[in-house]
Amino acid sequence: MSWRAVGLGLAGGFGVLCALANRSAFFPMRFPEGEWDQQAAAGAQDVWITPRLHAWWKPAPEARCATLFLHGNAGNVTHRAPAMIEIAAAGSSVLVPDYRGYGRSSGWPTESGVYDDARLAWRHLLAQGFAPNRIILHGESLGTAVAVRLASEVRPAGIILEAPFPSARAVAARVLPGLGPLLVWGFDSRSRVGLVRAPLLFIQGDRDEVIDYSLGRALYDAAPQPKEFWTVPGAHHNDIQFAAGPAYRERLRLFMINACAAALSSPSQP
Repeated sequence: MSWRAVGLGLAGGFGVLCALANRSAFFPMRFPEGEWDQQAAAGAQDVWITPRLHAWWKPAPEARCATLFLHGNAGNVTHRAPAMIEIAAAGSSVLVPDYRGYGRSSGWPTESGVYDDARLAWRHLLAQGFAPNRIILHGESLGTAVAVRLASEVRPAGIILEAPFPSARAVAARVLPGLGPLLVWGFDSRSRVGLVRAPLLFIQGDRDEVIDYSLGRALYDAAPQPKEFWTVPGAHHNDIQFAAGPAYRERLRLFMINACAAALSSPSQP
């Protein structure tokens, strides 16, 4: 066997490892898996953004804005019922799409695919009569990268980033020093956050065991003003809302009021 063949074989094997590593960023839970009985508890309605893209929609009485909630990489829309309840109670209607391959949405998730799904959800809210300056983007974990990507292309009223990170590579470097950054790439919020032209609220638990606290701070440092960083004491990766208690709803409420008021005083952009 020639050295060229060996080299090609190693390169091919490395390519497969990279593909598998990046594909493993997603842990979709497809219907009927999930907690679908939570739909009634959340007061959510089924919405088909496209024939292949499913979402839950919860209208809030006298809502000042609509929130596009972009969830993390595991579970599906049913696991975001508590977040929907809190967001609506804070004063916003809320749309939670399931990315392709999650819940009732068909297909298989990819980085470019979930970005496209977020764009479709944004356009759906526009079609429902919500101006850009009445839409809040709220990303959770992996969804923070999706929110930053969308916010770099459109101009919402504000962006909430819950358990954010600067890039998949930065997370991989913490989990698997040396090899991790070579295998994993994408979801690069650090390179896009400077394009955001709306107020940002960062929310991070100081005991996050998945995304190190310093990574959230690193993305915050790279972001433009206006911005604020809220540390939730004792919160891990998946329990920020519960660890914060009533302060979670109040913090969202104040951010929505200020962001939407500021946006309404400036020209709207699509």
